[in-house]
Amino acid sequence: MCGIIGYLGSKPVVPVLLDGLRRMEYRGYDSAGVALVSPEGIELRRSAGKLANLENAIRIEPLDGVYGVGHTRWATHGRPTEENAHPHRDCTGKIVVVHNGIIENYLELKRELQGQGHTFKTETDTEIVAHLVEREMGTDGLDNAVRRALKVMRGMFALVLVSVDDPEKIVAVRNGPPIVVGLGDNEFFVASDIPAILSHTRDVVFLGDEEMAVITRSGVVFTDYSGREVSKTSQRVLWDPIAAEKGGYKHFMLKEIFEQPTAARDTILGRVSLDRGEIFFEDLNIPPDTLKNLRKVTILACGTSWHAGLVGKYMLESLAQVPVEVEYGSEYRYRNPIVAANELAIVITQSGETADTRAALHEAARKGASSIAICNVVGSAVTRDADGTVYTHAGPEIGVASTKAFTSQLVALQLLGLYLAQSRGTLGTDEIRSHIDELLHLPQTIEEAIKASAGVEKIAERFYSRTDFLFLGRGINYPIALEGALKLKEISYIHAEGYPAGEMKHGPIALIDERMPVVALAPDDHVFEKMVGNVQEAKARGGAVIAITTTGDDRMAAVLDPQNDVQLAMPRTSALLTPIIMTIPLQLLAYHIAVRRGCDVDQPRNLAKSVTVE
Repeated sequence: MCGIIGYLGSKPVVPVLLDGLRRMEYRGYDSAGVALVSPEGIELRRSAGKLANLENAIRIEPLDGVYGVGHTRWATHGRPTEENAHPHRDCTGKIVVVHNGIIENYLELKRELQGQGHTFKTETDTEIVAHLVEREMGTDGLDNAVRRALKVMRGMFALVLVSVDDPEKIVAVRNGPPIVVGLGDNEFFVASDIPAILSHTRDVVFLGDEEMAVITRSGVVFTDYSGREVSKTSQRVLWDPIAAEKGGYKHFMLKEIFEQPTAARDTILGRVSLDRGEIFFEDLNIPPDTLKNLRKVTILACGTSWHAGLVGKYMLESLAQVPVEVEYGSEYRYRNPIVAANELAIVITQSGETADTRAALHEAARKGASSIAICNVVGSAVTRDADGTVYTHAGPEIGVASTKAFTSQLVALQLLGLYLAQSRGTLGTDEIRSHIDELLHLPQTIEEAIKASAGVEKIAERFYSRTDFLFLGRGINYPIALEGALKLKEISYIHAEGYPAGEMKHGPIALIDERMPVVALAPDDHVFEKMVGNVQEAKARGGAVIAITTTGDDRMAAVLDPQNDVQLAMPRTSALLTPIIMTIPLQLLAYHIAVRRGCDVDQPRNLAKSVTVE
């Protein structure tokens, strides 16, 4: 969602703010702005569109100040115009706010403030925050005015404010969307996400919900909404800042596709012993007896992470012999779910800040479930909320369309499935050792799969102008058909549907003609012959088939027409790890088609990297 950056230190302020905003472009945005504070007052520059427009506005009309804030906006209330771009001011022009999230009761508050003589200039819910703080501003400082304003606000939001009347102070508030405070050498930063400040400091503090950071030149004070000090511990971020750069690749997405062998290796590292046939987790914090006596597992996630959860259902049921349900985080808490005794909730989220997934976790925990988070971001909200965490160690993922985070989630689910099997006694040591051996070979197998990129690019050249695609899979690879369709929709804007192949004849077959390519996931497994039958059904209706098969298995070739169809062979791995390998060519297909169509691969329209509001 929206990107926030704030800086108080000795460096030139504008370059710090613009650099931070640039490093958060991956979040998705439609306008941008900065505000700088000096003894003379506050100066703003804002623009609609890309960050380059803001930079141009600053070149034409430079601004300067002692400290400041910046923002990239993803519209929720009001059109994406310069007028609605952040930062926003109060009536006096002395208070400025930037905001991520939604103020749910903003219309009610706006009418109240208008009745008290306040004048509004925008369509946004954000502007009411500046006016509320203006109303509450007294002699006890900006932070206390913000605390009083918070008492009447409802919603999920992150706020950063500055005021001319309380100089050299930045106040940051979190209630839902993430806020991270960076601690530098006599300088301080506040941001929505770590990459924005990583080139300046590695020492960060994550604000919790209903917490506030008051930043001055002498340091940072952390409090709750009432003003009581809160003890916070800084964390050292180990990411290399260069890892968040493109590193010679044309797009972040392509770089992150090629980083998947490393991401998988890092997720496995330190968690397996081949000699002992054993899986290790340090941060689960759930008693072994609880895991041994599980009666049910519920996986909660959204988007691509939900697809990972569907694969995880097959993994956990196969390995740990425990019933698994997979639920959309956005729907779970609204149906008053029944939570059984001895139930485990597994939440999957790359960012750890997805609002719907967090809410689902809270609902499951409230009803008595133990919980484990599978997450990529250390210190994020769900890692603090859940009983235990399995970190994926994929490193920063900048492209909005998830690639390495998704496959790392699948690796983590396989590890967790083996750990549950170990705890429950459903697999013997030799069986676990065999699975570990497959996992240790997985990074190399992914490297082999990525070598198909040139072949996939040729397929993209042939099919990029089509307007509809159908993706088919069976069993554990059915969720990968969903994921392949989602990737194509996200970054190329082509309509695509994913289906269990057996369901094709129950409706989707009506859509198939010579204009609709059918992507068939057909690895060498126990349902291969069923997939061959589905491919024949598609071909009988004129569909061109893109078949993803297993190296050394030539059975599909007998069905395909070289003039009309394409076969792409992927390296062999175990059945439970096949979805990871099948994912690679679908990521590459979406990428190369999107590039051919001239789409913004890393920042597709209307999408945000981390959906921190409902």
